Amino acid sequence: MSEVNLPIASFSPLYEQIKAMILASLQASEWLPGAAIPSEMELAARYAVSQGTVRKAIDELAAQNLLVRRQGKGTFVATHQEDDWQYRFLRLAPDSGEKFHLINRFLVCQKTKASTYVANLLKLKAGDPVIYIDRVQSFAGQPIVFEEIWLPGTRFKGLDLETLNDWHGPVYALYESQYATHMVRAEEKIKAVAADEVLANHLQLTVGAPLLSVERVAFTYGNKPVEIRHARYDTSEQHYENKLN
Repeated sequence: MSEVNLPIASFSPLYEQIKAMILASLQASEWLPGAAIPSEMELAARYAVSQGTVRKAIDELAAQNLLVRRQGKGTFVATHQEDDWQYRFLRLAPDSGEKFHLINRFLVCQKTKASTYVANLLKLKAGDPVIYIDRVQSFAGQPIVFEEIWLPGTRFKGLDLETLNDWHGPVYALYESQYATHMVRAEEKIKAVAADEVLANHLQLTVGAPLLSVERVAFTYGNKPVEIRHARYDTSEQHYENKLN
């Protein structure tokens, strides 16, 4: 492989430049989610830097949950298809302490036009094509989550209700495997709401029952927003869990 010329930037430490180059390779799908990246020795030779510099760059990407180190096996691109990552962005947990496994039922998947609000969050223009999705998630036979999801129509072209309901696994893994879109971070807004008639019907609750409303914008590489998700959680037997450092 030809030698890579590092950009000259006095304000940027060398490991930050290597980190940016590794991130560029991830964005370009040179290494796909779940795949191993080259060893530190190979990357050091590729970028003409020390292994220590490469190691520091990889440490930072691992801390950002973009890469995963596995003892004795190497470093891998993070993927939502692994059990430990399936619920990485889900902070809902049963009060009972049981292992969480949600069952999906997709109700709607249709093409529509972005409202001004949706367009602003997805960095689109009002009226641009988006895909709108409704789903209910159940735990232990009881519906506990109702979600509305918006996706950029051009990025997720061809996604339909049959594909969603035939998929057995986290929807973020579907985005990875079929649309080359890996969710790397998310921002959320949380508030308490009361169930209206529609939500009460979906979650088998009485109108006015307390719910937790969570609006999430998820981003892929390059800080690109690629999903809006508005969830309403029945927290009567669940709680929202977050660990702060």
